[in-house]
Amino acid sequence: MAKEQFQRNKLHVNVGTIGHVDHGKTTLTAAITT
Repeated sequence: MAKEQFQRNKLHVNVGTIGHVDHGKTTLTAAITT
């Protein structure tokens, strides 16, 4: 019995952020992911 192959319909992207404390990293991440 053959397994069905998983197909991803959404684009998958990894993004890294670097910055000092209180420079908006969390705000930027929230804006991108919502």
